[in-house]
Amino acid sequence: MRLLVDLLAGRRGAATLAPREWDGVMSVARAEAMLATLAHRLDGADLPPSVTTLFADQRAAAAVARTQSLWEAEMARRALASERIEFVLLKGAAYAAAGLSCAEGRQIGDLDILVLGHDIGRAENELLEAGWEWVKPDPYDDAYYREHMHELPPLIHKARDRMIDVHHTILPRTHRVTPDPLVLMAEAVQTSSGFRVLSPPAMVCHCAAHVLADGDLQGGLRNLWDFHLLVTEFTGRDTGFQAQLFKQAALHGLVDVVKRALRLSHRLYDTPLMLDQRTVPSDDLFIRRLLARDDWGRPTQFALHQAFYIRSHWLRMPPLMLSRHLWTKWRKR
Repeated sequence: MRLLVDLLAGRRGAATLAPREWDGVMSVARAEAMLATLAHRLDGADLPPSVTTLFADQRAAAAVARTQSLWEAEMARRALASERIEFVLLKGAAYAAAGLSCAEGRQIGDLDILVLGHDIGRAENELLEAGWEWVKPDPYDDAYYREHMHELPPLIHKARDRMIDVHHTILPRTHRVTPDPLVLMAEAVQTSSGFRVLSPPAMVCHCAAHVLADGDLQGGLRNLWDFHLLVTEFTGRDTGFQAQLFKQAALHGLVDVVKRALRLSHRLYDTPLMLDQRTVPSDDLFIRRLLARDDWGRPTQFALHQAFYIRSHWLRMPPLMLSRHLWTKWRKR
């Protein structure tokens, strides 16, 4: 994992790797859904023939996936157009639509969109009419999403087999942090492709929240790479971006989350820090969790994984609700 990070950050040259080291890098990169990302990062580097061939395939597959994600965004736009429901692209599709560097080689799975809360019911109906259907038929899961989460239960298109997550905010309703979706929608910007995406500071805030406040750090290494590239690109474009970022973070209650993301990204990828260099001891636990794989790509440090899993739920729900939810899920299993 450390070697993968060093290759991405440019601290280690590809030509210095031994064949056995390549085996480990390929395994962990595949496990972290970063193989195509690494292929783009090392495009033009001096690589073994077998790695060159694999990376060429990965770049080609990533290009197809990017086209597919934008086509799904277009299908969503057409489905919601009759009701004039506005939406904002989030995550991977947003990066692709905006032509950002973090879209290069990024594995884009579900289509994530943000709509206003008062449009959520109409958006649901229009998507169902256009061929999407529910992924989670279980009544408890359906009620849990609708009452407590920041999105509808996931939908999948019955013909194209592609999923869409329809958000009405960016963190669960019961989360201790409550970003303002009205501001996120109002400040969204239009891309040259015609889609709306979050403003640059809001996009970075959402990325930080997705890494650190909306889960157990599963996929965190890739998401933190997104964060690194976003900060680097936006800082290079606008000298005032730092002030805009922290103003936006304060507005949504995400200052601590953004600061931690900056510290972690700086340690792993040499991201411009934009704040004091003080050491926060708990950051070491986050780094250990992000790097918890062996050379076969298998998860390690089971207890640490469980601790972060519990933490993710603790952030999302008050204690009584969390206890009831975990008890219900345990009984259902």
